[in-house]
Amino acid sequence: MNAEKRVLLGMSGGTDSSVAAMKLQEAGYEVTGVTFRFYEQDGATEYLDDARALAARLGIEHIAYDAREVFRSRVIRYFIDEYLSGRTPVPCIVCNNELKWALLAKTADEKGIYWISTGHYVRKVQQGGKWYIAPAADRDKDQTFFLWGLKQDILRRMLLPLGDITKSEARRYAADRGFRHVATKKDSIGVCFCPLDYRSFLRREVEECPKTAQPTTGHCPNSAQKLPKNCLSSAQKLPGKGKFIDEKGDFLGWHAGYPFYTVGQRRGLGIHLNRAVYVKETIPATNEVVLAPLSSLYKQEMLLKEWNLTENSRVLDAAEVIVKIRYRKQANRCKVSLTPEGLLHVSLTEPLEAIAPGQAAAFYDEDGLLLGGGIIV
Repeated sequence: MNAEKRVLLGMSGGTDSSVAAMKLQEAGYEVTGVTFRFYEQDGATEYLDDARALAARLGIEHIAYDAREVFRSRVIRYFIDEYLSGRTPVPCIVCNNELKWALLAKTADEKGIYWISTGHYVRKVQQGGKWYIAPAADRDKDQTFFLWGLKQDILRRMLLPLGDITKSEARRYAADRGFRHVATKKDSIGVCFCPLDYRSFLRREVEECPKTAQPTTGHCPNSAQKLPKNCLSSAQKLPGKGKFIDEKGDFLGWHAGYPFYTVGQRRGLGIHLNRAVYVKETIPATNEVVLAPLSSLYKQEMLLKEWNLTENSRVLDAAEVIVKIRYRKQANRCKVSLTPEGLLHVSLTEPLEAIAPGQAAAFYDEDGLLLGGGIIV
């Protein structure tokens, strides 16, 4: 398969993957498009129709892959469970590293196609016999942060046609070729299944514990015995009203339930004090949320689980590497070591605020080359 110029392209129906299809075809590849049906809000399938229409116009084969069940069980279930466990999830990282690219490779193998591609704004380079994800030309759209979990078996097969152009150039590219609809499509915002407010999504997806079963612990009181008829488990119910407390444990006010608050949050707390406060910690066991001044949120170290490094020595043996804990968060310098428990210990050169359990940390070298990452414990 390696010698063939055939490529399987993930087509979402948006501008980026559509331009990727045009550029791959222009480069001489025989393109097959696949649209993964991950999530459809209120049954809307306009994205699927757009992908099919573009494929027909380009004269390329298009297939639809119904992945809604696996997406719900792997990504949405994880998303809900993380919030109910008091952590802040990173669904786009889980989707990219465990679902999207894996399904692309699986589908390509079934069709006898070697190359796989998407409209991601990243590049790849080879150093020391290993493939690395590198930053895109458009640093404002750079998506390297989401791909640290990919292994060599995926990296070596990737084609990334948008890595060397900016988003405005991609729109102009489509417009110049007569694809006006493609050129003017709006960018997606936030998580695909709850683009605006995860709290509304949680309320829609997760039942609140019955008022008669509201404990002070935030869990169903019968969780150790027979559960109430409408309780799936003690970890699958919204806990209801709980206490805001300060760092000493003193009561400050009432909140709507710990899953609705994330570390570092300041706005939308619904509490008015004579000073600025931020969420320092959520405590699922007691349904409490700790509020503190910003100065209390700074930490100089963190631990990572489920980590992946392209080359261990470039991170573990390095005098210093760069780490980011948010897609657009400022880069920080750190030293990384391995603990006896198999976790990565990250020692920051300067303290960093709002390090949230459940979120991701990604490592880079001085040139922006992605070296790996992990999930914050």
